[in-house]
Amino acid sequence: MTPTAGRPDPAYAGTTVLDARRRTRELDALADRPAVDLLVIGGGITGAGIALDAAARGLRTVLVESRDLAFGTSRWSSKLVHGGLRYLASGRIGVARESAVERGILMTRTAPHLVRALPQLVPLLPAVRPAQAALVYTGFLAGDALRATAGTPARLLPRARRIGPAAATALTPAVRSDGLRGALVAHDGQLVDDARLVVAVARTAAQHGAAVLTRVRAEQVTGTGALLTDTLTGRGLHVTARAVVNATGVWAGEVDPSVRLRPSRGTHLVFDAAALGHPRAALTVPVPGSTSRFVFALPQQLGRVVLGLTDEDAPGPVPDVPVPTDGEITFLLDTVNTALRTALTREDVRGAFAGLRPLIDTGDGATADLSRQHAVIESPTGVITVVGGKLTTYRRMAQDAVDTAVRTRALAAAPCTTHRLPLVGAPGHADSAPPAPGAPASLTARHGGAAAAVLAVAAVPRPDEPVAEGIDVTRAEIAWAVTHEGALDADDVLDRRTRIGLVPADRERARPAVEEILAGLR
Repeated sequence: MTPTAGRPDPAYAGTTVLDARRRTRELDALADRPAVDLLVIGGGITGAGIALDAAARGLRTVLVESRDLAFGTSRWSSKLVHGGLRYLASGRIGVARESAVERGILMTRTAPHLVRALPQLVPLLPAVRPAQAALVYTGFLAGDALRATAGTPARLLPRARRIGPAAATALTPAVRSDGLRGALVAHDGQLVDDARLVVAVARTAAQHGAAVLTRVRAEQVTGTGALLTDTLTGRGLHVTARAVVNATGVWAGEVDPSVRLRPSRGTHLVFDAAALGHPRAALTVPVPGSTSRFVFALPQQLGRVVLGLTDEDAPGPVPDVPVPTDGEITFLLDTVNTALRTALTREDVRGAFAGLRPLIDTGDGATADLSRQHAVIESPTGVITVVGGKLTTYRRMAQDAVDTAVRTRALAAAPCTTHRLPLVGAPGHADSAPPAPGAPASLTARHGGAAAAVLAVAAVPRPDEPVAEGIDVTRAEIAWAVTHEGALDADDVLDRRTRIGLVPADRERARPAVEEILAGLR
């Protein structure tokens, strides 16, 4: 008997496994029984969060994504889980508190294995006048107050403090020493990787019974269904749904033309960590002439530092992969170099990426001034669209979207539980286990309580060896991406499951081994 669409396939019931076989079986099930409670369009962090929320409430849920999980904006962030300090400074207290609360949920309950406390250091150089330093420190203290009111303990996010010059250079060795009076330090949350969070949420949604289908395009979308096309085979099927949620981010207007967005481009540059002395804190540099804008040099996995962030209008057609402009690259380098002992040049840049924020179009003002508050909108066709927001608050966005669907469509659903639901790999998740003895620390950082299983089940020779020299991703992780994380080809593995592809040279060095491993799994 074919399993009911939107219900767990008996072969996969209760498992977090996403693979090509499960995808095929769930498409077959959907063709046999094409009526579901909730159809979610979009496989970024918002769509994955909605699928998890809905499935955990007992709704028959299908998520479709025309490309791959985390294909769009969700993989182009600064990898920060931030407490909303920027919004507090501009008087948006509600948005700031929501960010702080959701950061606390991620760090203490749902994904502590993927989020670390990151020191953010503002060097007190001559360009930072005492009045500006006092303003920054006041903001840091306000951030501490937000953290406390959100219930996040100081043992996870230490309180703001001032440190001396020696301590500042120990945390950020590349900072200028001439005229350095010390630094102000606050802590925020940092993801080991944004795409890994999306995959963890999607896999947890699948464990709760959601069908998660990549390479499936939704067309002719209405409030009661859509035409779905498997882009790998060309097979089409009509699905009916009691509610349809558009979670396609910057592409939301293509699904529902009544939605008006004003995308904003955020650009980052990628460097070897050695170019900045292997920092242990995010170097936070004020933009000259501004009291509220900063550029951040953020230490990352794989021995990298990411420099960002811009906030520029991005009119016109939405590209699959946004490209940084020459002016943005110059702006980032010029700003960070005001705080460095040795200037970074374009020759130091190993990679660059840009993401588009799906901001609601209010008709005026710079994109930096537009609200990051999310909105849940019902169009004249009945499609429910989620726009705005940010990665940190994905869970709350998902809750609000499902609440709207339940209320407006009279769906029989249990209350939301995602605020206390551990994601796969998190402590408290049923599949989590202690790390395998001798497992690489980088593997444990990326997979948490699933790290032992990654090595144990890898059907690949030399599973604990790096996929390429100087890249601390194991061969086992490449196999796991295909057998458990829904990767269907080498690009999925390189660009979204491991992030090797953020540096083009690393991508090319690793590709032969990745393709060899994938061929052995077919």
